[in-house]
Amino acid sequence: MKISYNWLKLYIPEVPKAEKLRDIFTYHLCEVENVEEKEGDFIFDINILPNRAHDLLSHQGIARELASLLDIPFVDPTPKYKIPESKPTNLKIEIKTDKCRRYMGRIIRNVKVGPSPDWVVQHLESIGQRSINNIVDAANITMFDCGQPIHAFDFDKISKFILVREAKEGETMTTLDNKKVAFNPSNMVIADEKNVLAIAGVKGGKIAEVDENTRNIVVEMANFDPVSVRKTAKQLGIFTDAVKRFENDLSSELAFYAMREFSALVLEMCPESIFEDIVDVYPQKQVEHRLSFSADRISKILGLKISDEEVEKILKRFRFEYKKSPHDKGDLEGLFEIIVPPLRLDLTIEEDMAEEIGRILGYDKIKSKIPKINFKPKVNETYAKINWARNKLLSDGYSEVMTYAFRDKGEVEVLASASDKKFLRTNLADGLLESVSDNLHMLPLLGIKSFKDLKIFEVGTIWFPKEEIHVAYNNEEAIIEKSLDEFCKDMPTNFSLEPSPIEPKDSVGNNLETKFKMWSIYPFISRDVAVWMPEGESSEKLKKILKENGTKLLIQEPYLFDSFTKDGKTSYAFRLVFQSYERTLTDTEINEIMAKITDKIKENKDWQVR
Repeated sequence: MKISYNWLKLYIPEVPKAEKLRDIFTYHLCEVENVEEKEGDFIFDINILPNRAHDLLSHQGIARELASLLDIPFVDPTPKYKIPESKPTNLKIEIKTDKCRRYMGRIIRNVKVGPSPDWVVQHLESIGQRSINNIVDAANITMFDCGQPIHAFDFDKISKFILVREAKEGETMTTLDNKKVAFNPSNMVIADEKNVLAIAGVKGGKIAEVDENTRNIVVEMANFDPVSVRKTAKQLGIFTDAVKRFENDLSSELAFYAMREFSALVLEMCPESIFEDIVDVYPQKQVEHRLSFSADRISKILGLKISDEEVEKILKRFRFEYKKSPHDKGDLEGLFEIIVPPLRLDLTIEEDMAEEIGRILGYDKIKSKIPKINFKPKVNETYAKINWARNKLLSDGYSEVMTYAFRDKGEVEVLASASDKKFLRTNLADGLLESVSDNLHMLPLLGIKSFKDLKIFEVGTIWFPKEEIHVAYNNEEAIIEKSLDEFCKDMPTNFSLEPSPIEPKDSVGNNLETKFKMWSIYPFISRDVAVWMPEGESSEKLKKILKENGTKLLIQEPYLFDSFTKDGKTSYAFRLVFQSYERTLTDTEINEIMAKITDKIKENKDWQVR
């Protein structure tokens, strides 16, 4: 929102210079996005947050706030407003929706629509607004001055009846900027007996537009449900200054003050105007709100010691009506009870008042203090057992395996899953066996000749007959599976969660040297080759040829997985595993390697590739 420094000075003549005012805004009220010097004025572009939009989206609201913050006089403009005696009216207003909390209307006759005085034009242009005519400008000046959106209808273009209601399905209206909109029953409109005149809280319609021929107007001061206004504006894609104020909620009491200010402006610009009585339909009166708190409680919330005297000074500066009484518990600290001003919709609970007092004193006065925290972690029993089980098995030379929790069959079915992963596992053993079966070709790389020489384990959750954590490991070819509690029955009570060095041991208890080599992230390709050789000739000769011609892509020694003798010849079958650390291999390049290996084997005339 844009705020004029000169405009503010009308209400707080002792306001600090613009350079200092910027810091006051920043440290006590809101963010200042920009300050522009413009024709002897300073224009502040400030970012008012939603919690204060109901009272600070106006020059008077900002001026009152600064006067209280700085403890300087505020010049109340209301005694200067002069309105002649009102005449009886025939205006009728009816509200047929609970989304309208108050609707105030007034007929002003014998107005003369024309250009606004220079001071009005200057005020509007200083904050980036365009002057239209004196009636529309008076409505805009009042809104930017006190915060209440206003709309004026040409009274001669409507019936003598104003109705606030929900729109009918398919009902339409053309807005002041010639945009045709269609309504549904969730929208709230202002209408007469025949037509929709305006979108409540959003924008006026073309049908009752004030123009140079207008002689009589009816002015609207209303209060609408903020949620309804916001939804309607978003649905129709219309965002105005009125929407910005209504969607953040406004006090219903603001309408009266705005009516008084607008009427005074119209009288100043149209001295011959005749004012009729105000029609005020107020079905949902704003309830007086009281808020209680103590200085001790505010101190605890802020983390800053605040005395009763400091609280009272702040309440007086902000002109809060309050009373102080002894605390219910007989403490030395007093209990304050304030009557929350009607415009301060943000003050509802004790913490709101703490924020208010902290903001006024300055949050820079709250010193940072590290709280006393016991940094010793609370031991999670389940995690401690898992950690102990894992460390024990690793130190015994086992390697940890992690398998899928989903299976293609089981007792506990899950929804919307792949056909081979529709069930949760009922044990860990099946997954361990499948893992070994899928990786048999890799065992020789680890120096493991068979499954009984392999040592693996897994700690994981199973889901049947109940959900619990199990530990599974192999003892030679047998898989042993236990519940975590059963496995950890010998766990020491003083077990530490701190990581400890793991020292793998061999089968006789000697420490093993641990070496780690990163595996390739690319897939491997395996090929089998079988060769007839004269009986009694060693397979090592064939293995040597395979190793020498397998290139660097052969990631492990050829693995002899089958051999048999027949008719004076022995067949040796080797498995070759190829893999790259840099790319995905293709069949074409592996076939070329296998062709070279075959040619090398054929150089031995007594050998025959099967």
